[in-house]
Amino acid sequence: MDSNRDFLLVNEAADLLGVSANTIRNWGRDGKLAEYRHPVNNYRLFRRSELELLRKRLVSPSKRTTKPR
Repeated sequence: MDSNRDFLLVNEAADLLGVSANTIRNWGRDGKLAEYRHPVNNYRLFRRSELELLRKRLVSPSKRTTKPR
């Protein structure tokens, strides 16, 4: 497994993204966010690099044009 600093726990991931810990757990369960497990204690872990990419998308989402109603 990669270095510990490459992975974040649920609460750390939630703080980074500005969402609740339950949201992170749900995204992991639903496959919206890749979830890894610690080999010893089975804690959920999330790759820092993937979270950083998601954070950038959440902060500055692409501008989508919609048809006027």
